[in-house]
Amino acid sequence: MRGAPRAGRPVPRALPAVRRAPAGTAAARPRAGGPGPRAGWRDRGVASLEYLGMLPFLLLVALAGIQLGIVAYCAEQAATAARTAARTAAQEDARTDPYTAGREAVSGWVDPDISFPGGTGGPAVRARATVRIPSVLPGLSLFGPVSRSATMPKEDDTP
Repeated sequence: MRGAPRAGRPVPRALPAVRRAPAGTAAARPRAGGPGPRAGWRDRGVASLEYLGMLPFLLLVALAGIQLGIVAYCAEQAATAARTAARTAAQEDARTDPYTAGREAVSGWVDPDISFPGGTGGPAVRARATVRIPSVLPGLSLFGPVSRSATMPKEDDTP
């Protein structure tokens, strides 16, 4: 007799075959929402909270980029002021003062301090311009002043 227990033991029955998806496929991965259709309702708004948590860091990175741009701009303006002051001081018949020419060659908010370390005598004139770097965050000064120098030969009037 088929299916009848033998000596008090139950007869094992064949279980239906379960087909599984191959590993690494989309069907083998668990669903994103969890087990039920309403399982993800608690996750609502998490992305915006994560963004708010990252916002201070993103602002700090942006301000650091702006500050580095200002540092590079001030260094370029100091070099421009030094070149203009040295060129003007090297001319025999300069129409303007070298200090004034150096200050007028740069932007209005950059205030260069121009000096001539070796004086204006000799075959060449050396000018040094120093610019204070403003800070993006008031009260926090991370960079000192930047200095650039330029040397220009004097005009030769000998025939």
